Amino acid sequence: MLTKNDNGRREGRIFTGFLWRFAERCGAQGVSFVVSIILARLLAPEVYGTVALVTVFTSILQVFVDSGMGSSLIQKKDADDIDFSTVFYFNVAVCCVLYMGMYFAAPFIAGFYGDSQLTAVVRVLSLTLIISGVKNVQQAYVSRNMLFKRFFFATLGGTAGAAAIGIVMAYMGFGVWALVVQQLFNATVDTLILWITVRWRPRKLFSLQRLKGLFSYGWKLLLSSLLDTGYSNISQLIIGKRYSSADLAYYNRGRQFPNFIVSNINSSIDSVLFPVMSDAQDNPEDVKQMTRRAIKTSVYIMAPLMMGLAFTADTVVRLVLTDKWMECVPFLRIFCVTFLFWPIHTANLNAIKAMGRSDMFLKLEVIKKIMGMLLLLSTMWFGVMAMAYSMLVSSVLSQIINSWPNRKLLRYSYISQLKDIMPSILIAVFMGICVLCVSLLPLSAFFTLFIQVVLGAGIYIGMSAALKIDSFLYLWSLLRRFIVSPSSKC
Repeated sequence: MLTKNDNGRREGRIFTGFLWRFAERCGAQGVSFVVSIILARLLAPEVYGTVALVTVFTSILQVFVDSGMGSSLIQKKDADDIDFSTVFYFNVAVCCVLYMGMYFAAPFIAGFYGDSQLTAVVRVLSLTLIISGVKNVQQAYVSRNMLFKRFFFATLGGTAGAAAIGIVMAYMGFGVWALVVQQLFNATVDTLILWITVRWRPRKLFSLQRLKGLFSYGWKLLLSSLLDTGYSNISQLIIGKRYSSADLAYYNRGRQFPNFIVSNINSSIDSVLFPVMSDAQDNPEDVKQMTRRAIKTSVYIMAPLMMGLAFTADTVVRLVLTDKWMECVPFLRIFCVTFLFWPIHTANLNAIKAMGRSDMFLKLEVIKKIMGMLLLLSTMWFGVMAMAYSMLVSSVLSQIINSWPNRKLLRYSYISQLKDIMPSILIAVFMGICVLCVSLLPLSAFFTLFIQVVLGAGIYIGMSAALKIDSFLYLWSLLRRFIVSPSSKC
């Protein structure tokens, strides 16, 4: 068991890593978010729908870029240069094969959707696969060694440059190519900066035996990620084929706002939690405490953001995107509730991966995706809104499925998890109702939103302090320790 000092050092390490990762995600997503708003004013919804269709395919193939091997390098306790170099060469080879597949498949994809310009778009945007293959092992090295400051500079450099290029090209009338070049430039610069700032380089080493060992753990995660990515994007393929590009644009735009918030927090926690849990994999009690703390703290942070956005959706969309995007408001609200519980998924699944149970991880994904596909296919005939609700139902059921193994592995059941997060959710709902009342006042959209944000923050923080919510006290103590103690910043 760890001593109190060991726990303190570990918490400081986790908190510092989280702050760097969170700063990186917020900076990058913040720039991207602002740029997307500007581009939304310059470009028609149909343009976004076209890029969304291509992104579905590249997102699915992006799973093969990792092949679960990055996670294998993080989870393996004694991974060395032979392991890292072997995975690097394997990933680059896989990415080249995937790109050639997309290059020759491009005309067929364009024909299927009846849009000839998709051929060139697919071929150019798919270059991000090769770029990601070059970057993947560097990312695993950074995560394994908790060097999250490197992500900060790499991601922000690529995002800032891509932002300028995207806006200029959109203003000059390049349409869909403004979005394509933006993504390609972002991936390229991100990779270059990461290679400059991270010292690791592939050596002339390759071991088929090591590759087999890593792949025995990683292939299950690969298949799991493939199922998850395919399922997450299948709704867009259906909407793009059965409905209009505008419908797909409203669906994606409604998803973008809550996803912007959740992905920053969730990916930051995910990046830091997995390597730390893997390091403690021989002690289930320590893994349990980390899982519990991650769920309580992340939901405490997520709940007011999601509920606040759901209750202020009309004002936010009208102010930020203008009235032409108001049809995305119902989707925005649905996804706010859907994403609210993502930390439960993330923490439970990270615990299972860290304990070396990639086989169980895969079984859970198969069960969830069969259930989700049945819900999706049964609602696709009733409109895009019905499909969005099916995603919400699937997310709720998936929470229970993801937490089920940890009932035995960690002795931490789903009921116990709900008890831990319920105070935060109840306060967030109460806060949301209060800020909704502000919208009844005869004020401009800007002042309405300003008052709602200030009032919501005051209510949530004030009630947390008054009721002595555990996660509030924990975050406050960590923040004080981080500010006061210089050693915690190292």
